[in-house]
Amino acid sequence: MHAKNKSNKLKLTRVYNAPVETVWEAWVDPKKAAKWWGPRGFKITTHSKDLKVGGHWNYTMHGPDGVDYPNITTYFEVDKYRRLVYDHGANQNQPALFRVTVVFTDLGGKTKMDMTMALATEDAAEQTRKFIKQANGNSTWDRLAEYLEKENSSKEIFVINRTFNTPIETMFKMWTDPNHFSKWLAPTGFDMKFIRSDIKANSSTFYCMENSDGLKMYGRAHYKEVKSPHRLVYTQEFCDEKNEKTTRHPMAPTWPAMMLTTIDLTAESPMETRVTITWEVVGNVTREEMETFIEGRTGMTMGWTGSLDKLESYLEKVG
Repeated sequence: MHAKNKSNKLKLTRVYNAPVETVWEAWVDPKKAAKWWGPRGFKITTHSKDLKVGGHWNYTMHGPDGVDYPNITTYFEVDKYRRLVYDHGANQNQPALFRVTVVFTDLGGKTKMDMTMALATEDAAEQTRKFIKQANGNSTWDRLAEYLEKENSSKEIFVINRTFNTPIETMFKMWTDPNHFSKWLAPTGFDMKFIRSDIKANSSTFYCMENSDGLKMYGRAHYKEVKSPHRLVYTQEFCDEKNEKTTRHPMAPTWPAMMLTTIDLTAESPMETRVTITWEVVGNVTREEMETFIEGRTGMTMGWTGSLDKLESYLEKVG
């Protein structure tokens, strides 16, 4: 593993499946921002917004624990469809915590969003990085992806991203070598073993996950795409121990029977890889099952976060 270069800036990149005009409006229209702004579980109330240089966005973030967080954002640059520069974290009792620069790039129907958060010192940046991770702050940009997909295609999806300090080729192996995959994918508290594994396009796997109480969950995946080192697409479902019948989640009977999982790997540098995981319901689904999926995004975030934490630790061990 390589050591990160210290900097007083935190950087984040996302590519969204929506035109730049749609992404821009999602940012600047308070009614639209209210549908995604903030970590999972948070809501916002806008009191006033004046989108211009020197203007302010006065809003309150409402945490899932009932705590309110007042914010007064000041805009320093507003270049329509291209660029926003503003401060973050200020309110009547404290100055801004950092300066944010967001650059929107039109990719012909898609939009690249590059964000830079500039802090006073390297130490402040590192503390903020840790706080954002602990508070699940980056789920804000996953929620934006979900909102934009709903606006653009009417699809309900779940998205989660994580950047790892490892080359993209190594990360691809983590997803395609069963000896690696089984070490970290299972939910926290479960161990995973493959009964049969053939991770390539038009092939499948069959596996078992078991916890310390002896609860066993069997599942299978069918791979539609395996394109080294950037992308995997597969369906997954629970099944019986003989891999003959589709079953339901043992602890969530209204969970949809089949999910489509898309894994996109992006090299952010020679030694950094961003993993984007997208879940979508496929097959016949009832309204109750779709509601379970939509309302379960916080739980999905927790589940995937546990697995990705395990992956992070595993990468440190294998080097």
